[in-house]
Amino acid sequence: MQKFLVLAMSLMAMIVLGCGGTSNKVAAPAKEVKTVQLAAAASLEKVFEQQLIPMFNKKHPEIKIQGVYDASGKLQSQIENGLDADLFISAANKQMQALDKKGYMDSASIKPLLENKLVLIVPAKGESTIKEFKDLAKAKHPAIGDPASVPAGQYAKEALTSLGIWQAVQSKASLGTNVTQVLNWVGEGSADAGLVYATDAALIKDKVRVVAEAPAGTLKKPVIYPIGVLKKSPQQAAAKELAAFLTTEEAMQTFEKYGFARVK
Repeated sequence: MQKFLVLAMSLMAMIVLGCGGTSNKVAAPAKEVKTVQLAAAASLEKVFEQQLIPMFNKKHPEIKIQGVYDASGKLQSQIENGLDADLFISAANKQMQALDKKGYMDSASIKPLLENKLVLIVPAKGESTIKEFKDLAKAKHPAIGDPASVPAGQYAKEALTSLGIWQAVQSKASLGTNVTQVLNWVGEGSADAGLVYATDAALIKDKVRVVAEAPAGTLKKPVIYPIGVLKKSPQQAAAKELAAFLTTEEAMQTFEKYGFARVK
């Protein structure tokens, strides 16, 4: 009888162990974190770093966004010289088209994302005699982006050439390496007027004042920001996920809060 009880208890112990009395569950593997390298125009830095990247990460914690922000022409050169970018947002079509023509872009992924405005700004403090674009010719220290690499500078040159004052402005203008530099020069008073994007001017309303938008007809095309995925991106799927998010209503409303407009 005693032997029977010992045998029964041993059998029950084996059954319990076999049924999971001791937990042998294997934890689900953590999702691999992927990093998307975003190369974007300098005017987009604040909206991405302050709002859009945190918003995207709440939905996709498995995708990390690393932003590189500069003049679009400089970003184009960096990509051509080996920058491992996955997603590119330019402040003009010129740089995007150049990279696409050279085979760097996934052509099917390129699309217009945002629209901006070219505006004339002066320091917020004090009175200014500069009221419209034509007045930039009489500014003592005007500032614009360098047309060689800065889209805002290219648009500025186009508008001022249309108005017949490009040579007068060029001869005394300080050329910024990006719109942020031009914005800061005017904000601190070292330049008495400048041409930047409306979105940039909105960032430091306490330091600069917008006095005019580019007159109708002075720009052949609107200021469009295109977006596209790099053809050799190691994170194509994640980059396309980010690109898709940026076209959602939630993202567009955020862009608008920072002064950007939807493409018409």
